[in-house]
Amino acid sequence: MKYVIVIADGMADEPLEEINKETPVIHANTPNMDFIAKNGYTGLTKNVPDGMTPGSDVANTSIMGFDPSMLKGRGPLEAPSVGVELGDNDVAFRLNFINVKDGKINDFTADHITTQEADELIKALNENFSEYGKFYTGVSYRNLFVIDDLEMEDLTSTPPHDVVGQDVEEHILKPNNSKSEYINNLMYDSMEVLENHPVNKKRVSEGKLPANMIWLWGQGAKPVIGDFKEKYGMTGATITGVDLLKGISTYINLDVIEVPGATAYFDTNYENKVDYAIESLKTHDVQYIHIEAPDEAGHEGNLPEKIRAIENIDSIILGKLLKELPDIDPEYTIAVLPDHPTPINIKTHTMTPVPFAIYSTSIETPDDSEVFSEDMSKGKYGTIIGHTLLNEMIKISKNG
Repeated sequence: MKYVIVIADGMADEPLEEINKETPVIHANTPNMDFIAKNGYTGLTKNVPDGMTPGSDVANTSIMGFDPSMLKGRGPLEAPSVGVELGDNDVAFRLNFINVKDGKINDFTADHITTQEADELIKALNENFSEYGKFYTGVSYRNLFVIDDLEMEDLTSTPPHDVVGQDVEEHILKPNNSKSEYINNLMYDSMEVLENHPVNKKRVSEGKLPANMIWLWGQGAKPVIGDFKEKYGMTGATITGVDLLKGISTYINLDVIEVPGATAYFDTNYENKVDYAIESLKTHDVQYIHIEAPDEAGHEGNLPEKIRAIENIDSIILGKLLKELPDIDPEYTIAVLPDHPTPINIKTHTMTPVPFAIYSTSIETPDDSEVFSEDMSKGKYGTIIGHTLLNEMIKISKNG
């Protein structure tokens, strides 16, 4: 039996006036999602426990089969994917290159700065602020900062995508003490170095937003989450363009499959992702396929791109999986779901439980769902806890 979980990051949404009060997933052409829902079992999954923020770290750790309450921040989860092994006293911060205008966070991606440009800016930060800690290049605006001070873990930070358009001063690290002052000064001081950097001067000349400030958030020490092979007795792998998910996978002993063209944006290579997934399934029992594009569209409030991403996931990824999985193993189970909602009108993550659908060759009598939508509360499962999803898939494969 092979197991595949397709994570359409941020796909869930709310009804929108401009598409006849439908959600993007209902409005989109999704025959393969609808097939899975109509011929399988459906429900809602609560991937974010009460009291935790609806971040991708929390939600995806749940989907990968582990209780996210043991997480210590997003930064350390991204460290393995950029080749950083944290020491016992290290705290890793996620570093965003952002654009600030008139004292407000104008763009949390710095106009989707390229990885090559980010690397040049990271070099400048290491040259100018080496006394603070070490800066590491990630992908695009998503980078890393590591400091040798475990007390930094206790600070309160804010994801920049949650406060676009709001004052920088209101959302710097808290509480007001020597530790927060140290990091906040670093963020403010970065502005002079970045503003005058040739990379940003070139971006401005090209009509692009400059990456004129760093934003540090999601800090934490090295987590101990668990071991996938030990817990489930199976081998597993992850395909994603996002360092965060690569890091989670590394910590829980899932193999990370590097895919050419996996950009974690609208232009990600869907064809390569599904081709590499099918090849990976020849040697792994469980395959996670994560697609970031719907989430990026939600953060931008870009409805056409969100619909296009959903349709690409359906036609390219799910379409090929449903066609070719029987050639790998005649017995298989496949699930599709978002990790969390990223509604177009809100432009950030919400806590709302998300829909999921599971199709298995073991299912003889599906539930009453006809299409894949956010309204799966009347499906077979009602609402489940996120980190039990894989267990439910295993039960279905054994018992139907």
